[in-house]
Amino acid sequence: MDEEYDVIVLGTGLKECILSGLLSVDGLKVLHMDRNDYYGGESTSLNLIQLLKKFRGIDKPPPHLGPSRDYNVDMIPKFMMANGTLVRVLIHTDVTKYLSFKAVDGSFVFNKGKVHKVPATDMEALKSPLMGIFEKRRARKFFIYVQDYDESNPQTHEGMDLTRVTTRELIAKYGLDDNTVDFIGHALALHRDDRYLDEPALDTVKRMKLYSESLARFQGGSPYIYPLYGLGELPQAFARLSAVYGGTYMLNKPECKVEFNEEGKVCGVTSEGETARCKKVVCDPSYLPNKVRKVGKVARAIAIMSHPIPNTNDSHSVQVILPQKQLGRRSDMYLFCCSYTHNVAPKGKFIAFVSTEAETDQPAIELKPGIDLLGPVDEIFFDIYDRYAPVNEPSLDNCFISTSYDATTHFESTVMDVLAMYTMITGKALDLSVDLSAASAAEE
Repeated sequence: MDEEYDVIVLGTGLKECILSGLLSVDGLKVLHMDRNDYYGGESTSLNLIQLLKKFRGIDKPPPHLGPSRDYNVDMIPKFMMANGTLVRVLIHTDVTKYLSFKAVDGSFVFNKGKVHKVPATDMEALKSPLMGIFEKRRARKFFIYVQDYDESNPQTHEGMDLTRVTTRELIAKYGLDDNTVDFIGHALALHRDDRYLDEPALDTVKRMKLYSESLARFQGGSPYIYPLYGLGELPQAFARLSAVYGGTYMLNKPECKVEFNEEGKVCGVTSEGETARCKKVVCDPSYLPNKVRKVGKVARAIAIMSHPIPNTNDSHSVQVILPQKQLGRRSDMYLFCCSYTHNVAPKGKFIAFVSTEAETDQPAIELKPGIDLLGPVDEIFFDIYDRYAPVNEPSLDNCFISTSYDATTHFESTVMDVLAMYTMITGKALDLSVDLSAASAAEE
């Protein structure tokens, strides 16, 4: 332990593991510690016995739920956009060789009390029951504009500078109604609230393009992919990667006390009476509670079911987004479902999550609109957890703290935090121009 490291990473949550992998690949000497005896921190994956112990305090699962070891229930379940930033990061670090992905069956949106497939192309727009006949034509024109849009070719811009024109103004040009805007903004562009309408449209157009390009990639029913056996595989894959580059992992290290010098800069981490020296510390909020503040809380329900979510074409893995406006809320609600086809549950069983940024202290009541879409459940657990964000100044103390995971069921916001932290730690941007086909071998 008594060595000097460039960086000590505390906690083996997803964000910390990705950073530890990236920094190791960059040639930094990394020590990675966790106070728990398992990988994953907040974003760990539990079997049935662990799940019941956590939420019910019992350790004998009822027999009708099947074998405990066949469950891999992710505590922070999120799908990956097939061409998204996380997949690029995975390819950049070559961690894809430790993982097998499978496409996700469906991507749906809740609209006027019903669940609909998200139309992502001009052809799908024409078939979608989400819109009336005239609206379909307008939406089709808008989709064609987005598909043809090329940032570097002004001829595709139709005379608009999308770094100046707001999303609201762009949409007004195509005459789309609020209902259409709702599913485009929240289910295609994956915005979490409606602030994007008054921001430059370029971001929304890029997000829509990412969605349709990801959808085209695997010819599946959605733009998302998910690892077999769930996300619990990711931290372990990064741990292996780090070891290949000479990084050191230590689990089950109690305390992990961060030490500072007289200037207030981090100088090491002490555990079990030994101090490892370092120049920088990367950690999740739980390791430096006095350098973070509470910024919100997430309400979630975890259900075990024996059937797919109704009205999703029998999808064995699916995301349903319930936009805030449809529910009269301030933030969207997300429904995530995965099953035995991704090896996260025994044969015939489905795991569903309903999550949202909590606006009350009663998750069961608040999550009802999402839970009502599930149909009968075998078991359901409710939970609320606080979200924290750093308030320190990393340039002064050399502590780089991740933000808690949000309620979204996709990875885009999580990986943005990782990339911002990477740039703060190293002073450079991560090069993500990779060959995306490197992640497709394991698809099926």
